[in-house]
Amino acid sequence: MRHAPAEGTDLPAAQPKPTSKSNQMESSLDLWGDGETSVGIWECGPGEFTADRSKATEVCHIVSGHGTVTGEDGSSADIGPGSLLVLPRGWRGTWVVHETIRKSFVLIDA
Repeated sequence: MRHAPAEGTDLPAAQPKPTSKSNQMESSLDLWGDGETSVGIWECGPGEFTADRSKATEVCHIVSGHGTVTGEDGSSADIGPGSLLVLPRGWRGTWVVHETIRKSFVLIDA
């Protein structure tokens, strides 16, 4: 069993986000994984980045911050604390982080 408060857990030092269009920094802490599924906490500063979920489904719960997530199909969602977001396998789009976002996530590769 692993337990970590999503809001108060210290994350590793932030690193440049590879898909950022605006020099964002991100940090992630993996809490558990079995090769097909991983669970953790992630945080990213303001800016814009692309995301590609062609190989995995992501389920995330926004703990803090605000942003807008827009799919290639034009659908969009404004997200903030308490939002539950599901990005099914095959989803591609853009995140615009208005205020540093922290989320807990589950990635399912199977």
